[in-house]
Amino acid sequence: MNLPPLIRLHPRDNVLIARQALSLGQAVPELGLRVRAQVPGGHKIAACDLPAGTPVRKYDAVIGVAARDIAAGDHVHAHNLSLVDFARDPGFCQDLRPVDVLPEAQRARFLGYVRADGRVGTRNFIGILASVNCSATVIHHIAEHFSAERLAAYPNVDGVAAFAQSSGCGMSSPSEHFDVLRRTLAGYARHPNLAGVLFVGLGCERNQVADLVASQGLADDPRVHTLVMQETGGTRATIEAGIRAVQAMLPEADAARRVPVPASHLKIGLECGGSDGYSAITANPALGAAMDILVRHGGTAILSETPEIHGVEYLLTRRAVSPAVGQKLLDRLAWWERYTAGHNAQFNGVVGHGNQQGGLANIFEKSLGSAMKGGTTPLRAVYEYAEPVETHGLVFMDSPGYDPVAVTGQIASGANLICFTTGRGSMFGSRPAPTLKLASNSAMYTRLQEDMDINCGAVLDGECDVAQMGERIFGRILAAASGERTKSEALGLGAHEFVPWHLGIVS
Repeated sequence: MNLPPLIRLHPRDNVLIARQALSLGQAVPELGLRVRAQVPGGHKIAACDLPAGTPVRKYDAVIGVAARDIAAGDHVHAHNLSLVDFARDPGFCQDLRPVDVLPEAQRARFLGYVRADGRVGTRNFIGILASVNCSATVIHHIAEHFSAERLAAYPNVDGVAAFAQSSGCGMSSPSEHFDVLRRTLAGYARHPNLAGVLFVGLGCERNQVADLVASQGLADDPRVHTLVMQETGGTRATIEAGIRAVQAMLPEADAARRVPVPASHLKIGLECGGSDGYSAITANPALGAAMDILVRHGGTAILSETPEIHGVEYLLTRRAVSPAVGQKLLDRLAWWERYTAGHNAQFNGVVGHGNQQGGLANIFEKSLGSAMKGGTTPLRAVYEYAEPVETHGLVFMDSPGYDPVAVTGQIASGANLICFTTGRGSMFGSRPAPTLKLASNSAMYTRLQEDMDINCGAVLDGECDVAQMGERIFGRILAAASGERTKSEALGLGAHEFVPWHLGIVS
């Protein structure tokens, strides 16, 4: 298929996107000019002369201003594009459009595990949680005992997963950090993808196991069990006791069976990592199209990564169901502005090396693509990190942009599957909720096919449009939710990606 070398994303844009690498002097007949530099694929070139100070528009959004005079056909990137913040009208509810949610009888279905409280899991793990870093080694040893050979007698159990973490003591308490840690641990403990849970603590830490369980309303949950190393007899004795505790949970966990349930039971965490200039053209809008389908079927999409909506938050506040919901999102952004003040953090404009190499000059440009993962439906609620998500439809959960921290919060909030878009190629996986990885371009998908689940580069290649790719993604979501293993699961990823958000000092 003979596709044009440049992509115009919006009629009012004054930059175009290189479909593939462009050579110095290459003719661009549709613009009547020649390329004035070597331009990598996914990067921008000027569609016209841009005098210094001219707002640069991509997707009809301002991503910065020309730092100097830029000639038509020149490469536009961080070397000649300045990030200039400006006031934006949040326009609360102005773009709010109703969604026709399908009746339950017409909703898509998947095969899930229905738990006693009515929530539905997409996997069937037993989880072991460390209250403190001091019990991290012990819980890994307990989990490692349950090899594939030992679990062969329990074919309906997906595995025994250890969730170690590096905090739990040496921290201020009470504090926001302490509350976030406990909320995260509790979110995993009550997650529908876990059939049983074992908490293991040391005994002298600030995050006491008994207080943790009681404060989070887990004391009466029959799935939750606890061990304290200093009371049990030390390292070896706790490992042995933990093995016995998990062994006792296995028969009941194995008795669980998948049954058909409507897609309204799906809660999808939306994540992007290693984004590139193609992400906002293919993978992110295609995932957004899939989330629009999910919302029509009664499901929930959880958009996060607060620093990565900075500069385009109005795209969400204009779709908020109420001014209060929109304002809550702005309040979280204001918190981040205070939190990152004086630091070279992504929120303040500096994007990662891979983003830069892939064609993204600054955080505003990156945010344009990141926000697209949420689709076009109304923003129904804004949640704190790891707070239980109870609203159906598109919601926002506050989190850093750092992939494992954001996904940990989404899973703690109840996400039972993760969709992760990437342009450079992220090697991410998660437990107990599996991760589907969506590649933004065919070259990377081909190179890293063992890690990538879906090639959204087909949109760039002209094989399908964004809506059609969204349908494909939705189909793969249903298959993965029904038990089809993702690439990251096949590779055994997810054992070390439990990373609760650290907010406070270490003392």
